[in-house]
Amino acid sequence: MVFWGASWISTKVLTTYVNEYELVFLRMGICFITMFPIIYFYKLSFKFDFKSFLLILVASVVLTFYSIVMFLGVEHGTGSFGGALVTTLIPINTFIIIAIINQKSISLKHSFALILGAFGVLNMLNIWNFNLNEIFSKDNIYFLIASILWPILTIITAKATKINAMVFTFYTYIISSFTLYLFFVDNTLFTKIINFDSIFWFNIFVITILSTTFATSIYFIGASKLGAKEVSSYIFLVPASALIIGAIFLGEKITYNIVIGTIFTIIAIYILNNLNIFKLFRKN
Repeated sequence: MVFWGASWISTKVLTTYVNEYELVFLRMGICFITMFPIIYFYKLSFKFDFKSFLLILVASVVLTFYSIVMFLGVEHGTGSFGGALVTTLIPINTFIIIAIINQKSISLKHSFALILGAFGVLNMLNIWNFNLNEIFSKDNIYFLIASILWPILTIITAKATKINAMVFTFYTYIISSFTLYLFFVDNTLFTKIINFDSIFWFNIFVITILSTTFATSIYFIGASKLGAKEVSSYIFLVPASALIIGAIFLGEKITYNIVIGTIFTIIAIYILNNLNIFKLFRKN
C-alpha cells in the first residue's frame, strides 16, 4: 500500500521528463515484462476464452484512459492530493456503480456512508471557499474522471471469471502498451530516456517494479490467502502514504481540508465494506 501511495508522487516527478503517452507506454511495457516470470513461477494459465478476450480489449482501453487522465491530473495538480482523492473515491464510486447496475436499493446505513464520503470529498476539494475556478480546476476534473474509470475497470475485471486476475492484467498491459507505441510513441523515446538521470530511473522503478509488479502481486496473493475483504482494508493506507511521501519528498502542502476529508471518506469506505456487493454482481 505504501508503494501504491508512492507511485502518485513518482508520477509527479516523471511529468517533467516525458509526456502522458510515453510514461504510460513505459509503465505498462515494463510491467508486463516483469509480470511474466511471476505468472510463470506460480504456473498460472495464459489461456482465455472469447468472452475473456473481449473483456481484455475493453479493459485495455479503460486502463489506458485511466493512466493518461491520472498523469494529466498529477501534472496540473499534486501527487499527494491525487493519491488521497482518487483512492478514497474509487471504492465509493464502485459501490454506487454496482448498486445501479444491479438495481439494488441502498440501505439507510450505506446511504449514511455515501453522504459521509461525499462530505469528505467536498472537504478535499475545498468546496467551502466557493471559488469555482479552484473547485473545477484541471487537476480536480482529471482526478474525478480517474476515480470513475478505475471502478469501471474493476467491474470489467470481476466479470472475467474464467481467467486469473493477474493474467488478465498482464494481457491488458500488453495490448495497451502496443497500442500506445503504434499510435502515440516513436522510436526517439528510447534514445531520449538513455540520457535521463538516476532520478528518472528511480521513479520509473517505483511506479513499475515496486508499485505494480511487486505490490500488485502481493495484493493478489494476499487476497487468495486472507480473503478479498480483509486485504481491501489495507487500501486505507494508500491515501495516507501519498500525503506523507508527497510532503516529505516534494514539499507538497497537506491542508486541514485534505486530512479531514480523507478521514471522513475512509470511515465511509469502512462502512461500505460491510456489504459484499461484488457477490451480488457476480451472480448476475
